[in-house]
Amino acid sequence: MAVISRSQALKELLPGLNALFGLEYGKYENQHTEIYETESSDRSFEEEVKLSGFNAAPVKQEGATVAYDTAQESFTVRYAHETVAMAFGITEEAMEDNLYEKLSSRYTKAMAKSMAYTKQVKAAAWLNNGFSGSTYLSGDGQNVFDTGHVTVGGASISNRPTTAVDLNETSLEAAVISIQAWTDERGLLIAEMPRKLIIPPALQFVATRLLETEKRVGTADNDINAIKSNGVIPEGYRVNNFLTDTDAWFIKTSVTNGFKHFVRIGVQTSNEGDFDTGNFRYKCRERYSFGISDYLAMYGSPGA
Repeated sequence: MAVISRSQALKELLPGLNALFGLEYGKYENQHTEIYETESSDRSFEEEVKLSGFNAAPVKQEGATVAYDTAQESFTVRYAHETVAMAFGITEEAMEDNLYEKLSSRYTKAMAKSMAYTKQVKAAAWLNNGFSGSTYLSGDGQNVFDTGHVTVGGASISNRPTTAVDLNETSLEAAVISIQAWTDERGLLIAEMPRKLIIPPALQFVATRLLETEKRVGTADNDINAIKSNGVIPEGYRVNNFLTDTDAWFIKTSVTNGFKHFVRIGVQTSNEGDFDTGNFRYKCRERYSFGISDYLAMYGSPGA
């Protein structure tokens, strides 16, 4: 077992040290709450099933038999909870000889920061890997963001542009129009709307100009900014610092039961001393899962 000894904390044990630094940096945390709905779980995994409704109701002729329709399951999504944990140990001598703030207090904060960082990376992975690959897939077996989500009724739904495009006025307007044309599993229009942009840091200035200027961006015309005037992105934009593609962008929609975060066991900490060595050990763990039930909760483009 690796432990922090006096040789690794030598400067911290010497008189006259003015400051210790390196663990006080700010951190980006809980950015997943802008994307995911959080629910608790009491099982080793959770499953959610997407259901189809009925076709449009037909006209019944006088005296004729009423038409029957059937509903069915579309696909099933499983959330398998992972255990995320880490620990560190400090020798008895290092604890005894520390002249400043307790080593344990300082490094437990560092451990909490590492745990929080991992959670944000795992949450962003469903967006970072949602356009290709075979690991992060929708329940229908397609990429999270795909042009070929096949419905029970046989039609295809797209939650990404056919040709990858950068974030600009034209692409954002096209995305809004596309979202408003979405249908359910049986081809009935659904009244779901865009809510907010999720973007990497590199696009924050583009997003500000698109959503907050009064006039059209990048033109000499006196046209109004229709995106702002119509309020089609009512919640504005949110920067996610864990997005790895600098020109990928996403629109979270009003669809519920979309991106889900299940908490099986919240953050737990424990510590104990070892009788034989005198070393002291600290541990932190939690169990959770991230995933997606309904792909219509998000529209995305990987950028041009």
